Amino acid sequence: MRYSLALAVLFVAFVVSSPLSAQQAAPRLLETKAAQALMIEASTGTVLLAKGEDKALAPASLAKLMTLEVVLDAIRRREIGFDTVYRVSEHAWRTGGAPSRTATMFAALKSELRVEDLLKGIVVQMANDACIILAEGMNGSEEKFAIRMNERAKAIGLRDSHFANPTGLPHPENRTTLSDMIRLARHLQSTYPEFYRMFTQAEFEWNKILQRNRNPLLGRSAGVDGLASGFAEGSGYALVASAERGGRRLFLAVSGLASDKERTEEAVRLLDWGYSAFEMRHLYDAREAIGAASVYGGDRPQVDLLAPGPVDVYAATDDPERLQARIVYRWPLRAPLPAGANVGVLKISQGERLLREVPLQTAEAVGVGTLRQKAGDALFELLFFWL
Repeated sequence: MRYSLALAVLFVAFVVSSPLSAQQAAPRLLETKAAQALMIEASTGTVLLAKGEDKALAPASLAKLMTLEVVLDAIRRREIGFDTVYRVSEHAWRTGGAPSRTATMFAALKSELRVEDLLKGIVVQMANDACIILAEGMNGSEEKFAIRMNERAKAIGLRDSHFANPTGLPHPENRTTLSDMIRLARHLQSTYPEFYRMFTQAEFEWNKILQRNRNPLLGRSAGVDGLASGFAEGSGYALVASAERGGRRLFLAVSGLASDKERTEEAVRLLDWGYSAFEMRHLYDAREAIGAASVYGGDRPQVDLLAPGPVDVYAATDDPERLQARIVYRWPLRAPLPAGANVGVLKISQGERLLREVPLQTAEAVGVGTLRQKAGDALFELLFFWL
């Protein structure tokens, strides 16, 4: 029993590797002052830079991006509207308003604000009072709203995040990763494109107090159109940003920088590198057979695997090292199989650094084989495992 289990684990996945052309080069790793960093190209998901991207850190004000997602989801489902009005409680005023001496939109105690204005307060001014007012208005308390934040985080694919409040103010249970922050940023940009434009609003005035947008990259790096910055004791200065130049969108997240100035300079440098040192490379056409997978008990011994769309990678222009393409699937596939079944993944990497994963589908249906074909497959499988 012990030996058969060990063999089964060894052969769960079957991998086929092949080098790609040296002209289709993988990006050279750029050194960065950030303790953690992650940058991707949006259309392909190609990873340009990765450093500690899955290490847990305090989200600080980056948690407000999750608060925005919860509110926008509620608006989209018509639970609330932009004209819905919420009242400013004493807790919201003291914890996140003028007395708090934190980022605030200066909402007056016991005043009433529209959801649209509260959203502008968060996006432009990173206002803690706006976050608390929305949390209390929608769910009665910060704690109940945080439960909703975590439910939505799980629903949209955040893997390693937990939110204890809507502001990101210090709390031992607040945690996230740069990988999750990039997932969240991409989700906000693709799911709420009309709202996303609000991130570029240069300034916002409330209670006769005008404040400029707190995103340090607006006006400093070409094409930047979002998202947020933050600071946490022990994690340093952090930022999540997106930019679009020439129809190409990059997402960048950094953390662990020593100062606001260093954060801004490093983010500008990384984005400039992401646009100047890379170009799009086409690897496979849509529906092109990329490889084949063995089939057990079928009316044919193997089936072609293809990607549902074109496979491109955003590759460095001056790196001589080759990309590696690997087909990974559970061996062997078992008949019957319909056409278009998701059975594997194409992994494109440089060395041990994964750049992109693409799902692979069966090119055609595979029916159940004859008794003789099944017997032959059984013998082959027995010999393969024995060897």
